[in-house]
Amino acid sequence: MKIFLALAPITTAVLLLGQEKPAADHHAAVNSRGEHAMGFSHEKTTHHFRLLKDGGAIEVSSNDPKDTDSRDEIRAHLKHIATSFSSGNFDMPMFIHDQVPPGVPVMKRLKSQIKYEVESIPGGARVRISSANPEAVKAVQDFLRFQITDHQTGDSLEP
Repeated sequence: MKIFLALAPITTAVLLLGQEKPAADHHAAVNSRGEHAMGFSHEKTTHHFRLLKDGGAIEVSSNDPKDTDSRDEIRAHLKHIATSFSSGNFDMPMFIHDQVPPGVPVMKRLKSQIKYEVESIPGGARVRISSANPEAVKAVQDFLRFQITDHQTGDSLEP
């Protein structure tokens, strides 16, 4: 019994360390696929996902105000995202995350009731996603919560 009690903390630590690696590998894979799909570096940019009462927003900006290449790539990418999402095409987030993010099936079905507006912000752009339909708003927020968690941005999970 004494040996078991002495080994319990070590066993627990080994099990916990074993669980961190797959999560770290998953996050690295998300970032790698994201850079490939988006065309700009995760290390040179910052992503935020905002939940708002009528939907939310995707914001990306360059970490260096003088990095106009990243800024321009971000703006082009978010315009492409707004156009794709408006037409019900969510192939890019499905590729990046290697799964269908929560909310996507409803966002596809209610695409005509969801508005996507691209705005320039310092160093990048924002896609404002909104709807008057409560089911669509919930789907958008579920999608953005997933993004917050999978990209580990630390953004609020509440509107």
